[in-house]
Amino acid sequence: MSALPVIEELRLSGALPSPKGVALAVMELCRSETATLDDVARVLMADPALSGRLIRQANAAAMAGRPVVSIGEAVRRLGLGPVKQLSLGFSLVDQYGDGACEAFDYQAFWSHSLLAGLAMQSLARSNGVGPPDDLFACGLFSRIGRLALATAYPDAYGEILVATGQRDAMALTAAEHGRLQIDHNQLAAAMLADWGFPPALIEPVQHYEDTGANFFEAGSRGLRICESLRLATCIADLGHRDEADRHEVVPDLMCMAGRVGVDEAELGELLDPLIGQWHEWGELLNVTTRELPPFVQIVDAPPPRSVTENDIGALRILLVDDEGSTRELVRHMLVDSGHEVQLATDGRAALALAVECRPQVVITDWVMPAMDGLELTRALRATDWGQVIYVVMLTGAGSEARIEAAFKDGVDDFLTKPVGEVELRSRLRAACRYVRLRDDWERDRAQLKRIASELAVSNRKLEQAALTDALTGLPNRRAGMTLLEQAWSASRRGDLPLSLMMVDVDRFKAINDGHGHAGGDSALAAVAKTLRAEARKDDWVCRVGGEEFLVICPNTALLEAAKAAERLRHAVRQRSIAVGNRKIEVTVSIGLAARGPLTDEIDTLVRDADKALYAAKHAGRNRCCLVRGGRIHLGPA
Repeated sequence: MSALPVIEELRLSGALPSPKGVALAVMELCRSETATLDDVARVLMADPALSGRLIRQANAAAMAGRPVVSIGEAVRRLGLGPVKQLSLGFSLVDQYGDGACEAFDYQAFWSHSLLAGLAMQSLARSNGVGPPDDLFACGLFSRIGRLALATAYPDAYGEILVATGQRDAMALTAAEHGRLQIDHNQLAAAMLADWGFPPALIEPVQHYEDTGANFFEAGSRGLRICESLRLATCIADLGHRDEADRHEVVPDLMCMAGRVGVDEAELGELLDPLIGQWHEWGELLNVTTRELPPFVQIVDAPPPRSVTENDIGALRILLVDDEGSTRELVRHMLVDSGHEVQLATDGRAALALAVECRPQVVITDWVMPAMDGLELTRALRATDWGQVIYVVMLTGAGSEARIEAAFKDGVDDFLTKPVGEVELRSRLRAACRYVRLRDDWERDRAQLKRIASELAVSNRKLEQAALTDALTGLPNRRAGMTLLEQAWSASRRGDLPLSLMMVDVDRFKAINDGHGHAGGDSALAAVAKTLRAEARKDDWVCRVGGEEFLVICPNTALLEAAKAAERLRHAVRQRSIAVGNRKIEVTVSIGLAARGPLTDEIDTLVRDADKALYAAKHAGRNRCCLVRGGRIHLGPA
């Protein structure tokens, strides 16, 4: 059954989460074709809390430069789209901190969504998959359909959540369809469309949980956003797991990171500061967050202590007891069972010996001089290597309260004096099962880290190859268009200048005809090397096809770009290029254009630069030409 009737019914009923107050006014204003940034800023001034959050986000997005101090500056830096999306998100967080669905944890939902949004923002900064503010909103709203179903069907959805256990997204989706004829991903896509989100963000939100299907072309921006969203969700899952359950998330997390070209070290560099941002935003939005240790500690944490094996193997055991008769009796039983045994008479000596021999099991008396068994256990647990040692405490009689406290301090098991051989074997069987499980886990973890690292490197190489021109080593046309989109977005958002050069090698066909394709390739490679060496450090040089190059000049006015273009033209003309055994002179023609009041689209900017390039060619080549005010101006030859 189609979900459309259900969506229409929910829209008409008014049961879906929706913004109110200033956020609603901002959304309505953004739908108007005549709305300006200043109009939006004036509306936002009526809500100081929302204004403060947007200013904070604008400063976070800027990463550097002069800080934003007013809502007007924040709106100009962020742009209308992100302002609308962020206002919507912050409004919904305030309104839906609780609700009628008892099985739905509203605080956990927003906490998870906030961490996913921040993770998407950080990933966007590192992999350039899209504007960080847009990707923040994408992560924040990735699970908005769950909130919507909990709001519209509180009783029925509560029963679904209880029945599915909530963690398996695919099982939850199937249960939603069976009971409500719609799932949270379909509903999220419909809501984001109603709110004016672009399809480039809606489609990944609708399909990211279905890892078994391919809705996007390999290497496409949609697939990159989708895989980034899966990684962001996995990071949010990790942030909401208890310490004992985090090991369940780590394999998926490493795998997802590898798919987007992030290795273990880079994942730690991304995640650790992210948790701090999560806490800061949680405090700002009154959303609960959780403490998380550094990522390296999570990855290196000991395995869970559930076991399945029954046989006893040889163990490295440190036996600690100040009473000689008990020590010798237990040692004799351990040696007869084939274990490797080290002896110590008190806790201090045992701790020093443990540093050297790294035992798998410590059997220690409780009451000893200098350092007793419980103090020894605490000292072992305070070290990384000591956390995985299996500790068995020898004791005569003790109260239940003392024994419970000992377990909390890290003791794994107890042996009652006098020690019997059958009881000792039983306790060691559990210790052996734990040691074997830990060893298996260590091997699996090492293999996982190796696979994830290899996958990350392979993905990075493949992605780099897909975006790099093989001949010149420059970004190719696909990469160039992505870079131009990013520069265009930043230019419009911050009202900053942007110029573009189209560079074409003059009479390239004659070079090919006279020196062969190998000679033509040598000429192109030499021109590319010259352009890259002479371009300004903030400019991007790309090969967009044949003998044509693109130079993107962010934050550069047209006349400033014209000076840079002249420098490039002279550098190419003055260079002698070796083609086989001969040296030839090569020249280039350059067309320039800049974003202006009448340049409303990227295609317009590219067409203007193309027109200027054609004019430079028509005027005799080896010259620069620019479009200004709709008119073409020729530069010197």
